[in-house]
Amino acid sequence: MTDRKRIAFFLDALHGGGAEKAVVNLLKGLAQRDEFDLDLVLATKEGPYLDLVPKEVRIVDLNTERAIKATLPLMNYLKQNRPWALIGSMGHVNVVASIATELSQIKTRLLLVEHNHLSANRSKLKRAKLVPLAMKWLYPRADAVAGVSAGVARDLEHQLGLKKETVRVLNNPVVNDDLIALSHASLDHPWFAPDQPPVFLAVGRLNPQKDFPNLLNAFAQVRKQQAAHLIILGEGQERQKLESIIDKLNISNDVLLPGFVTNPYPYMKRASCLVLSSKDEGLPTVLIEAMACGCPVVATDCPSGPEEILARGTYGLLVAVKNSEALGEAMLETLKNPPAQELIIQRAKEYSTEKSVEAYLALLHEL
Repeated sequence: MTDRKRIAFFLDALHGGGAEKAVVNLLKGLAQRDEFDLDLVLATKEGPYLDLVPKEVRIVDLNTERAIKATLPLMNYLKQNRPWALIGSMGHVNVVASIATELSQIKTRLLLVEHNHLSANRSKLKRAKLVPLAMKWLYPRADAVAGVSAGVARDLEHQLGLKKETVRVLNNPVVNDDLIALSHASLDHPWFAPDQPPVFLAVGRLNPQKDFPNLLNAFAQVRKQQAAHLIILGEGQERQKLESIIDKLNISNDVLLPGFVTNPYPYMKRASCLVLSSKDEGLPTVLIEAMACGCPVVATDCPSGPEEILARGTYGLLVAVKNSEALGEAMLETLKNPPAQELIIQRAKEYSTEKSVEAYLALLHEL
């Protein structure tokens, strides 16, 4: 009997973002296979997704304030546990994973996964400017680097000066039995009663990247032509700004901002259309999740992911970034002529947890 291989995932915490959800889904898929010992190593053990981590996974809390302070604790973890593979997600986390692996001097497969466009970094913090420089030095030293979409992979190659086609594409694991089961949960909200107007839905952090002002302006345009509601699930620093825009547009009776919701899938199952209004993405999970629930989608053709997921508009309408008029028109058109539900459900299955786990393991075995 051979020893089970240990796979470790490293993150700063389990806050409610797409990268964190992707790691949790990968852990679920790997746990079901019962072939590996699984560790989730966190700089800080906190975040709403902690309860979603499978019981088979050991959570290792490095107990540091930020990922950058976890370098030495992560090095010690690597020396003591000597995992077969270490997988990092997101730039600053990957820099720490790379340095800790170098310092530990152990033999492990280091896979660095990027979830967003490096060229879209808008942070004004000094340390955020240093991260790309560290990435340029450290990423070529990893055993493999991957992007969650072809757009992210090509952007990473360009930004870091890596050879073309050397960054692999590993799509996020999104669709699984848990998602479908959770979508059937009850949802007691008057807007979803049979006699109510259609409900548009958006899901994401209330931050500049998601460009919810664009969505609100588009929705105001829709409301001039027909009755409708809009629900935006998520929390973030732009809440006050968005509430002010809602008041100015005089649509407060038709828009809800309930905050972060652990289970958004009943909303997706019942909504008339999910709208993605982002300026940029990596691989927008919410598009795939909504499609898996049978919900039609409309998205900005931002870099990157929507074009790949929707096959250049085959499975949902794509509109230019920051164009509220075009977005509003696409929302109305989707209400009138939604795509066949079975068609979008089948498309979403291309991003299943099973397929993603297979791709990750194939790459790790290749290294």
